[in-house]
Amino acid sequence: MIGPIVNGTAVIIGGLFGASIGKKIPARVREALPMTFGCASMGIGIALIMKVNSIPSVVLALLLGSLIGEIVQLEKGIENLSLKLRKFVNKPKPNQQLISSHEDFIEKYVALVVLFCASGMGIFGSLTEGISADPSLLIAKAFLDLFTATIFAITLGYAVSLIAIPQFIIQASLFMLASVIQPLISPMMFADFSACGGMIMLATGFRICGIKSFPVANMLFGLVLVMPISALWSHLM
Repeated sequence: MIGPIVNGTAVIIGGLFGASIGKKIPARVREALPMTFGCASMGIGIALIMKVNSIPSVVLALLLGSLIGEIVQLEKGIENLSLKLRKFVNKPKPNQQLISSHEDFIEKYVALVVLFCASGMGIFGSLTEGISADPSLLIAKAFLDLFTATIFAITLGYAVSLIAIPQFIIQASLFMLASVIQPLISPMMFADFSACGGMIMLATGFRICGIKSFPVANMLFGLVLVMPISALWSHLM
């Protein structure tokens, strides 16, 4: 299980390094870097959407997934947990304000959790290593996440490093389930999965840039539903 360990370690190192140098970075740079990455997220999302096989399947999965997310209030739970983590990890001195406001912290932190934990590259990389013992995709993702964690930890602090925990749990679980899941996935199903992830990444980019605060965490259930819906749609149509 090389890939999940390397990827998680990269997030921890990037988060620690970014938080340690945060106060030394000018305010204009702290604001510009996440905005730039938000634009990159939107670009990646658009590229993934272009791979779609069945757009009705993707739309239906996102609608049903968002409905489930709203019912169970997944995003609200992540928001509450993120604030507790922030208070625990980034302990300010009396009369000292944290680098970013609570509202700004929640907006970016929830989006970052989605980027690290629910990216198509991470999920596919975990499945690939589980089947072929090839960790190259997750190692490549680790370099990207190292840079990303550093950028966001400059403004969000040490709490960014803790995202490595759910990320590792998800990737390790997929690694162990790979032999069961991989044979059930067709190229068309994975194309729709990538497109669904692309739409979530596009919404995440909008959120990071402050354009529109989409409930991206609530949309994550769409990733669970899109492959079964895609398979059913292909069978019926």
